[in-house]
Amino acid sequence: MGMLRKFFNNCAHPKDCMGRIMLNMMNLSHAPLTNWGLSFIKFKDGWTMLDVGCGGGATLKRLLKHSNGSKVYGIDISQESVAKSKKVCNDVLDKQVFVCQGSAEMLPYETCMFDLVTAVETIYFWPNLSSCFKEVYRVLKPGGRFAIIIEASNKDSVWTNVVEGMTTYSVEELLTMLRKTGFSQTESHIKKPMYNFITGIKA
Repeated sequence: MGMLRKFFNNCAHPKDCMGRIMLNMMNLSHAPLTNWGLSFIKFKDGWTMLDVGCGGGATLKRLLKHSNGSKVYGIDISQESVAKSKKVCNDVLDKQVFVCQGSAEMLPYETCMFDLVTAVETIYFWPNLSSCFKEVYRVLKPGGRFAIIIEASNKDSVWTNVVEGMTTYSVEELLTMLRKTGFSQTESHIKKPMYNFITGIKA
């Protein structure tokens, strides 16, 4: 159980060999969820987009395909994740895709920079969620969208007992927090048993 717990703690902050294995697993296992969630977004060409908690970098490549002539930024707290994302996006790295290490609580980007910010299976690990939401709001352009794509939304999720530092939020809690932050046109889509898409637009 100790080794299993150690492995799954790499969901929050991938490190070393176990972290690299986890990142490969996440790139594969999150694909159906991510594709489903992104299907609710009406993309436009030329967008500037940010994926917070970019993990293994697969979402960065997906975002790029949805918007011709776009630029996609990725940020992750894990050095291992940043390295993996750069490897996955090597063909367009520093041309259309830009990846750096950092926290959702202090995004190193200009105000009103992005048309879309995504967070795929990552908000469970964000410190001070309210402050992170305010940072996302700050870096979005007026009319820009914040898209949260998650599986675990049950307070009694078994994963919170397995992954250290993981906190789950209900769909309604996230919608309420979006509204308190200033987002408008909030909505959610749910596909049973576990897919959840929560979104809001910067007023």
